[in-house]
Amino acid sequence: MVSMEPRHRSRLQTLVQSADALARDGDLDAFVARLLELISTTLEASIGAVYLQDPDRTDLQLAVSKGLSDEERTALEEALGTAGDPVAATARDRTDRDFRARGEADGEPADGAFAHLGVVSAALRPLEVSRGGIELPMGVLVLGWRDARTLSAEDAELLHAIAQLAAVAIDRARLASMIAERSEWFERMAHTDPLTGLANQRTFARILELELARAARQGSEISVAVFDVDGLTAVNAAAGHEAGDDILRAVASVLAESVRLVDTVARYGGDEFVLIAPGSAGATVARRVLDGVAALPEISGRPVTVSAGVAQFPQDGASADELLAAAFAALDAARADGDGRIAAARGADSRAERETDGQGTLG
Repeated sequence: MVSMEPRHRSRLQTLVQSADALARDGDLDAFVARLLELISTTLEASIGAVYLQDPDRTDLQLAVSKGLSDEERTALEEALGTAGDPVAATARDRTDRDFRARGEADGEPADGAFAHLGVVSAALRPLEVSRGGIELPMGVLVLGWRDARTLSAEDAELLHAIAQLAAVAIDRARLASMIAERSEWFERMAHTDPLTGLANQRTFARILELELARAARQGSEISVAVFDVDGLTAVNAAAGHEAGDDILRAVASVLAESVRLVDTVARYGGDEFVLIAPGSAGATVARRVLDGVAALPEISGRPVTVSAGVAQFPQDGASADELLAAAFAALDAARADGDGRIAAARGADSRAERETDGQGTLG
């Protein structure tokens, strides 16, 4: 049996341990640090560094380093993008760069932070993956020696393999992050109105059922208010839907700023908003909303007002449907008296008691 030379055995162990770390370690920083430690030890490098590149920009960031003091890390970070910086050049050109012997690269003397670190020889490898036929930059892997070094063909192959593993790990971590962000976005979109950022009708219905169940158990009250933007149809017809959308966003902003932390506001329909206010303060919160909307500046040359109807659990309805029907009946009564009015439902028959003085008095 022919035994493997120690040098070959070391390279194989580095590859095996690197592959094992890739398969087991879910933390990108920990994996990259482990990879840098393995390759630096195997190739006896004095320093090592891994730079990450933002996929949407050309910026590089020094993510992990080995054999560098805080001051030396700072020097490398400050050298990024400066004239003669080999790291930025490697990322830009996406080609291997090697400083050998007296710090020469392609016949030109090396400068920048490497010279100040006393690095005589260095190997820089771009980190990139190919997806869908497109080369995607991931960053740069750097090894440096404080004496003259020339990589053997086998050492160069090992460094290339480690660079590929690092690129795959970085790409995998970014894909996982993108999937998580997209999942969060879909989850948020499933519960919010895209135009106003408020809860949507589906979320409102679920929260109302939960609040009603809680109130029934505790014997407490809940207020439900319905708001309708006055004259929005006319605004859309005269000034366009962009103006109408501006009004809806402005009203939504007032709603969000006017309610309490325990309240829930949602967009219910094209020009309607709803409020769930635990307790008996629904009329007070609704009045605050009306006043806030009335104070808005004109949009497309038109003042902005809303009308509101308020209903109370349990006296105006024992279920979500009954409570909403009472609130909408109160809204109809408010609109019958003109723009910017508020009315409250009274009794199980949801009869609306209209605002009497136009200043928000609810009987």
